[in-house]
Amino acid sequence: MDILIKGVRLPEGQVRDIFIEDGRIDEISAACTRKADRTVDGAGKVALPAFINGHTHAAMTLMRGYADDLPLKQWLEEKIWALEAKLTGEDIYWGTKLACLEMIRNGITVFNDMYWFWEDSARAVCDMGVRGFLSAVFIDMFDPKKAGEQIESNIELFRMAEKYRPNVVFSLGPHALYSVSKESLRWIAEFSRKHNLLVHMHLSESGDETLFCREKYGRSPVEFLEEQGLLSERFTGAHGCWLSADDAAILARTKASLINNPVSNLKLCVGRIFPYGLVHEHAIPYCFGTDGCSSNNHLDMMETIKLASLLAKFSTNDPTFLPARETFERATTEAGRIFALGTWEIEVGSSADIILIDLDRPEFVPNFDTYSDIVYAANGYVVDTVICMGRVVMEGRHVDGEEQIMERARRAARDLAAR
Repeated sequence: MDILIKGVRLPEGQVRDIFIEDGRIDEISAACTRKADRTVDGAGKVALPAFINGHTHAAMTLMRGYADDLPLKQWLEEKIWALEAKLTGEDIYWGTKLACLEMIRNGITVFNDMYWFWEDSARAVCDMGVRGFLSAVFIDMFDPKKAGEQIESNIELFRMAEKYRPNVVFSLGPHALYSVSKESLRWIAEFSRKHNLLVHMHLSESGDETLFCREKYGRSPVEFLEEQGLLSERFTGAHGCWLSADDAAILARTKASLINNPVSNLKLCVGRIFPYGLVHEHAIPYCFGTDGCSSNNHLDMMETIKLASLLAKFSTNDPTFLPARETFERATTEAGRIFALGTWEIEVGSSADIILIDLDRPEFVPNFDTYSDIVYAANGYVVDTVICMGRVVMEGRHVDGEEQIMERARRAARDLAAR
């Protein structure tokens, strides 16, 4: 379907028409005369590239508010893992659809996920018309039999994942080095290299993880993963709060990327915040993630990037650190590079993943700087229209089927908790 966005403002201030053809931006002009299958009124709105959510456990929307205000270890082992053991594919489907709905409403069209029941997640992503880099949780708990089962499962998922493209890209998701054996990590590294697959893993999230790795392997988590051949431009490590200077140098040398999850890290009290100064010094690529709704409660990228920018300034004692425009671009353009999505900008040739922000709101008055307003003043509720790969998935803040999604997800969550 061809789409014409009529009379929309660009971030630099010009008012333009944007013509979308075959899922890409084909023309940006002062007055487009081409006929489109659908016209979107851009008056009073600004067009921006959509947000990319770098780290999620999407179907954990079903656990929002279920086990709050607990220490990380107790939260994970006593509450979350116990509830997850009862999940079904149907639960995952509706929980993922709810996550996609929430992300659409917050201007997110792409997310990087790690969770159970891979194919049910994939169906939900396709049905919602967004994009997901989906990995099945790889956990073997150092059991060779379990490791073999996990390897077979991932090979099978990789083989059948093609039918879910272009909405879904299969990736590898080793949970963490305290839940995946050395042998499995080596297999993951080789399979990733052979098939050019993204590896999505929790990395240096807590002091306990770092201590575990040093006691078991005599290495920091980053040093250990480098020895297994896992670190490369295909690797995205979520969190990274406990990185050292030596770790940062290794990540830079191997071209690995990080995902900063400030809300989750603060709520679960992991002991440190993202090491902004180290990451900047070593020029390590990074973007932002919300994490799952059981540890964040919200899938709002604007909330996330505001907190990230403020923490960066506070931790470095530098009010110029991670300024508004850079913060926004890390959630969009830089994330696009990390996930190999091409040029993630409002320009001809780019993927038509576009959000229209409603400027007719108090948060945008007087609107001296659009990037500052988005990062420091707004939340996801200012997103009016969302286009993903040239398809309108929200207009006027309405998403088709949203009432049913919320009702079915609400029912699934209550049933899950009662099992």
